[in-house]
Amino acid sequence: MVATHLTRDPFLTDLRLVDDVFERFFGTGNGRVTGFVPTIDVRETADDYLVFVDLPGVKSEDVSIEVEERVLSISGVRTPVETGEARLGERPYGSFVRNLTLPQGVDADTITADYHDGVLELRVPKPAEQKPKRIALNGGKKALNR
Repeated sequence: MVATHLTRDPFLTDLRLVDDVFERFFGTGNGRVTGFVPTIDVRETADDYLVFVDLPGVKSEDVSIEVEERVLSISGVRTPVETGEARLGERPYGSFVRNLTLPQGVDADTITADYHDGVLELRVPKPAEQKPKRIALNGGKKALNR
């Protein structure tokens, strides 16, 4: 059920750009893993889309969030630890870009961002026309016999 919703919703269309594809899959020749691609969850409430991006080890000043022509771009860099001599390196690093297409009518000025415990949280308010409309019940009166 979730997968069906994900493919239908234009906000969740991921235009992921993978930087340094060859480096990610073939490495740099020094035994290090490169090509950091943060994972993203998108949740939906009645009023908002909530975007959660896992960025462990990434400083907030190394993250950029931009909106251009309905595309929300989250980019930045995760740098490797340079202390000591590397014996094993499985933690990926490098620059990253994740792009999400916003629904028509989203006001980019209303998007808010918070960053704590290595998780970037974005709140994207839905456009008024996409919010569910509630219809009140008329306490037992028949609508056709008014």
